[in-house]
Amino acid sequence: MTDDANTEREAAPTEGADERIITETGIDARVAGIIEPVLESIGFRLVRTRLSGLNGLTLQIMTERHDGTMTVEDCELVSRTLSPVLDVEDPIDRHYHLEVSSPGIDRPLVRKSDFTTWTGHIAKIDTSAVLEGRKKFRGRIGEVSADGVTIESDQASYGDKPVVQVPFEMIAEARLILTDELIRDALRRDKDLREGRIPEENTDTAEETGMPAADQEQTKRI
Repeated sequence: MTDDANTEREAAPTEGADERIITETGIDARVAGIIEPVLESIGFRLVRTRLSGLNGLTLQIMTERHDGTMTVEDCELVSRTLSPVLDVEDPIDRHYHLEVSSPGIDRPLVRKSDFTTWTGHIAKIDTSAVLEGRKKFRGRIGEVSADGVTIESDQASYGDKPVVQVPFEMIAEARLILTDELIRDALRRDKDLREGRIPEENTDTAEETGMPAADQEQTKRI
């Protein structure tokens, strides 16, 4: 049961900002429940877990430090720490690869603080129910409140409202759209944080690439 990888971010003063508002279901939720407290104990926070059919079967764990940074060495540390825990708990009954990575620049947005940090950048949001006649939204992140986020469409279609308030409780999935502006801002934030120009406790940053840091494999023992 294991493989490895790497990199990314954090921020914001909204109430409950560090709690994930988008979480897993099924086996992914079971894995998240096992690894999240372990990650917290070594100074990381969970972004997302996902079991996919990639390379046979791959368990992808996206994580980052609380200041938003993530290095190749961090990915290796997380992998070494989680591998024995997953062996003992054995949540997956088949052979799989474990991939540890950063969220990347076009990161999933899973906390209220993510939306606050990346205000002004373009995001894609899927809702769990129909809102204003649709379930898919794309646009610039506008005002973020305790209850929701304003999305200002950058590709307005005929009949669609150009500005929509999306309640956090209705967001099923959200992620940033890769743009030149996002890359520039993400790299600048990352550099500023690493050089101490941004306070770690209330700022987000973006990381480098998100390429795999290492690989491990593990087989369920019966």
